[in-house]
Amino acid sequence: MADFNKILTPGDIDGGIINVVNEIPCGSNHKIEWDRKIAAFKLDRVEPQIFAKPTNYGFIPQTLDEDGDELDALIITETPLPTGIYMEAKVIGVMKFVDDGEVDDKIVVVPADDRNNGNAYNTLADLPQQLIKQIEFHFNNYKALKKPGSTVVQHWGDIEEAKQVIKESVERWNKQA
Repeated sequence: MADFNKILTPGDIDGGIINVVNEIPCGSNHKIEWDRKIAAFKLDRVEPQIFAKPTNYGFIPQTLDEDGDELDALIITETPLPTGIYMEAKVIGVMKFVDDGEVDDKIVVVPADDRNNGNAYNTLADLPQQLIKQIEFHFNNYKALKKPGSTVVQHWGDIEEAKQVIKESVERWNKQA
């Protein structure tokens, strides 16, 4: 397996098209994480099935969020993506999120070329509101059985706010490199 942080850049942040690696398929209750020390995917834990991911879940290479991990991405597709693929993705927003007191933001993306829906998703406002509610509910509650109240969706931000979060995460990556 290739080391995504060595072979991929974050992409064209200003242009809104970034590289994203998928860790967890939509609908999975497996918490699969990229281990950058050994450049491999690891099954970190199995969550209760009621907390299966409402979207695909991945990361942006060569970034570090404030929690010390690569910046997370919520990848919106109509069918689940397999673990270990990468894609060019269009940035459509950000979910500002705090997990156990640490900033753990999630960049919301869609495939850069989605011919199935005619590239219909360009901003968060284009997504079904029910999906936004489900994502928010998931992240506000997925640790409720283990550590109630430890996760909070603060707000949803637009494309420009998302780009700023990505740029700050690239700066953090470059400082530690």
